[in-house]
Amino acid sequence: MIILLSAIAAIVPMSVYLILIWKFDRYDREPFKFVFINYIWGALGAIIFALILSSIITGLASLFVKDSDVLGKFGAIVVAPVVEEITKGIFLLITVSSKKFDNITDGIVYGGAIGLGFGMTENFLYFVTASSSAANWIALVIVRSLFSAVMHCVSTATLGAFLGSAKFKSTNTKIFFALTGLLIAMLIHSFWNSAVSFESTAYLGFLFMIASILIFIFVYSISIKREKKIILTELKEESKNGLIPESHLVILSSASRDRKGWMNEKIRKTYIKAATSLAFRKVQQRNSNGASKIYYQMDIDNYRLFIGKLLTESNRT
Repeated sequence: MIILLSAIAAIVPMSVYLILIWKFDRYDREPFKFVFINYIWGALGAIIFALILSSIITGLASLFVKDSDVLGKFGAIVVAPVVEEITKGIFLLITVSSKKFDNITDGIVYGGAIGLGFGMTENFLYFVTASSSAANWIALVIVRSLFSAVMHCVSTATLGAFLGSAKFKSTNTKIFFALTGLLIAMLIHSFWNSAVSFESTAYLGFLFMIASILIFIFVYSISIKREKKIILTELKEESKNGLIPESHLVILSSASRDRKGWMNEKIRKTYIKAATSLAFRKVQQRNSNGASKIYYQMDIDNYRLFIGKLLTESNRT
């Protein structure tokens, strides 16, 4: 019974968080299957490698540190933040290489997904072993679901945001941003673990995580607003050239685009997706070079042809 309850307590909250993060990206939402793949990496790949590496490093440290309490705190405050943020971030580096990954929002979504997957599995392992009493188990579920697992989401999303910011920058800048994001992710992780490792400072950890979550929500909101501005700005040029009707500009860059009635319902969702993709490809094309620039330009041309054909056929029906 404890295994089933622990699985439910671990899976349900993290799955809800995952869907909320994914759904909140309302303008250029990533395919859920790709977001879920990152989630699974966090839940399986990242945590397996983290457990192996942490065991090796802690084992080596035990040769020099004989006090089990000191060794435990060293593992929680130093080893875990370094190892876990690296194993979570490795897959994020693969994700960011995709031509579809183009901004801070993408980094937050994919990084957050990895962190939530990691937090889910870690929570399950903690819940299964915390069966001393029902009250202790419930308290652990609440604390870890609201704070510890969310910390994994915030820390890896932070790395993702830095990677998204550096997507189209020079190689040196990309390296600097990646290392800075990783360092901040490690510091967030380490501060939380450090604070809750001592009863006298636990409240500081909770205050820190509340502040971190609020900052996370604020940055994510700003990033979403930036996407809205990109859609409006980039499609204005398409409107001037006669591709996008002027009356559609504000609708396509607002929540109104999800309402029925302003467009032929048979093509509304397809049209929204194509117009949004066109806007972001234009930004990507300007910020890239070489083969990538050619790729994005071809995509832009294809989207323009597709949208033109879509609207023409819609006007005939």
